[in-house]
Amino acid sequence: MSSLFLRTDLADIPHGVADRVALAGPEGRHAVTVNRLREGETISIGNGAGLVVTGSISAIDGSALEILVERSQATPRPSPELWLAQALAKGDRDGLAVQAATELGVSGVIPWAAERSISKWTGPKVAKGIERWSSIVREAAKQSIRPWVPAVEEHLTTKQLARLSEHAHVLVLDPTAEARLATVDLQPDAGVLVLVVGPEGGVSPHELQLLTAAGATRVRLGDEILRTSTAGPAAIAVLNARLGRW
Repeated sequence: MSSLFLRTDLADIPHGVADRVALAGPEGRHAVTVNRLREGETISIGNGAGLVVTGSISAIDGSALEILVERSQATPRPSPELWLAQALAKGDRDGLAVQAATELGVSGVIPWAAERSISKWTGPKVAKGIERWSSIVREAAKQSIRPWVPAVEEHLTTKQLARLSEHAHVLVLDPTAEARLATVDLQPDAGVLVLVVGPEGGVSPHELQLLTAAGATRVRLGDEILRTSTAGPAAIAVLNARLGRW
């Protein structure tokens, strides 16, 4: 059960120690009617952009509540930022990858229309897909009590994805690569690391050529071939350890 709830205007209201912060609307209703929180219980309220206040519930009124702030903390963005470029996948496999990546601390996710993606976002599906991923990262961030809710970027083609190498260190998971993710040289000075994960059929040779020609680095995890829903989270765990976050 989540004990973090979101109020996007939190920074614009009094939120210091001993201030009272109200939670109403859908978030307050969920806290009161679904989570069945009671006075005296401790919860956190964040704005999804680094600010989190924590305190005990001092009052409940219908589907709204109020906490007495006991701790207020602003957390800066992690550096370097770690992003996941996840290929669209059938069923809920891409969503599972995005959920786990959020829990593991990514700064953002990028929907990628890979050549071998069975799932396609076209027309109205683009907006619906981004909305679905946005809901996933929001709920996963609340569940893991993250001060930052990851961004969900626009739906990218492979050519657009390749251009990210102009300002980020792009790492492409490829089981045929010689370099291992556990030992490859990282470029944290780039400010952003982007991990690219292909769909069920993998990254095509043409896509690998485009990405590496633009400056991306091909890396592999190990000798096993992981599902698209598993590969990204596994690689993020490795990067978290290498970056000293774990």
